[in-house]
Amino acid sequence: MPTNKKIRVVHYVNQFFAGVGGEEKGDHPLTFREGPVGPGLLLQRLLGAEGEVAGTLFCGDNAYAADPGAEAAALDHIERLAPDLLVAGPAFNAGRYGLACARLCLAVKAGGKTAAVTGMYPENPGVSACRRQVHIVPTGDTAGGMGEALPKIVRLGLKLARGEELGPAQEEGYLPRGVRYNAFAEVPAAQRAVDMVLKKVRGEPFTSEFTFLGFDRVAPPAPLKGLKGKKIAVVTEAGMVPPGNPDRIPGSRASTHHWNKYSFGGRTELPKGSFICIHGGFNTVFVNEDPDRMLALDALKQLEREGVFEKLHEEFLSTCGNGGPVHVMKQVGQAMAKEARAAGVEGVVLPAT
Repeated sequence: MPTNKKIRVVHYVNQFFAGVGGEEKGDHPLTFREGPVGPGLLLQRLLGAEGEVAGTLFCGDNAYAADPGAEAAALDHIERLAPDLLVAGPAFNAGRYGLACARLCLAVKAGGKTAAVTGMYPENPGVSACRRQVHIVPTGDTAGGMGEALPKIVRLGLKLARGEELGPAQEEGYLPRGVRYNAFAEVPAAQRAVDMVLKKVRGEPFTSEFTFLGFDRVAPPAPLKGLKGKKIAVVTEAGMVPPGNPDRIPGSRASTHHWNKYSFGGRTELPKGSFICIHGGFNTVFVNEDPDRMLALDALKQLEREGVFEKLHEEFLSTCGNGGPVHVMKQVGQAMAKEARAAGVEGVVLPAT
């Protein structure tokens, strides 16, 4: 994108910042107005000659969360206006507002035509909903930080809209997304690590080169009260597929649609060639020689004959978890669970790598 092009911006705010009202107006429907509204006036001043706020979308926090048509209507307006950049918020520490900003930014980025940026207090629940995909400028916890947050959002947003290469999060002013790139450094890694250790021992400030975002704590479901009479299925993230991989499930970094169900074909064991492993993270030679090493059909059929459980589901569900982003794997798991429940499955065995 030419750097001299004026950037078209759509701004999203909630009912409070649009001047509609407070909590009593939480059900206000998605509304569009041309030009800047509320904090959008400051946004326009900061953009100056480099950009224009083509329009403002605002919605009650309750309405955006409860009305599935609100997001669709917002995307229709954005499609019509064809902006270069969506600025959502900033939402500070307002949870519902932050989640709305996160959802809209994710939806806009999924379209691939418009850049998106938002601002939130780091503990806003909207951060965990989108931080790996969306650039989020950290803000204070109240709207009193608007004057400090918006200039940072504008600077980052213009870079994103122009497709400029961004530096590390701490340099550009956004929350780390857990994305790592190779870069050359004058000081070798071993020396940098020792320097950081010494600073830590001396109580001096230092910045780690790796930020761990952490993973959700997943509460395990309650165990089955016995297996007698239960229908059991096999679910795996080991990348087990029919020969030829007809569904083109990748060996790493699967997307939400990269999973499927496959039939055991009435077998009681799996000979070589019945299924193959396309996982890119370990040596698959032994699994391809004997697919039962991973799917354990022979052992499970033996347990079925012995009456340990009532029936083994004839189809197994498979994806490849190698390098899979957590948010993607979560969606795949939810889809698999829905499929298993629809088939009357009451418990699953999870053979993995």
